[in-house]
Amino acid sequence: MKILRTVAVKQVLTETSRRKLLDAYLHMKAQLEKECGQLKFEQKKLEKAGKLPPTEIKRHFEKEILSRKERMEQLEFQIGQLHMLPLGSELKESEVQAIIDIKPGDPWEDSQEEIIIRDGIIEEIRKR
Repeated sequence: MKILRTVAVKQVLTETSRRKLLDAYLHMKAQLEKECGQLKFEQKKLEKAGKLPPTEIKRHFEKEILSRKERMEQLEFQIGQLHMLPLGSELKESEVQAIIDIKPGDPWEDSQEEIIIRDGIIEEIRKR
């Protein structure tokens, strides 16, 4: 019988992958800062239009800006953690669905697998 099972994809931290992750985090942070600026601009634009109550506009935009600032703080934390991790550490990157062959007598709990990637190349497929 064939079944779908979730498989963890882990990335081995190398100088190259650290640099790519750092670039991605910094890009996301810059994007969030840009969105905060755009939200502030939209808030002022709506306040000047005067179609909605200013307190309602302010509350809505403050909520949106706060959520982006919280995400930026998370990214700062991740950047700090990335600098502290030793090379060779395994970071969970994602999960994928795999088709697994099973048959009577196979152990259920032990049939989980992990895909290990180093610099974008599959290095190993492990059974946990």
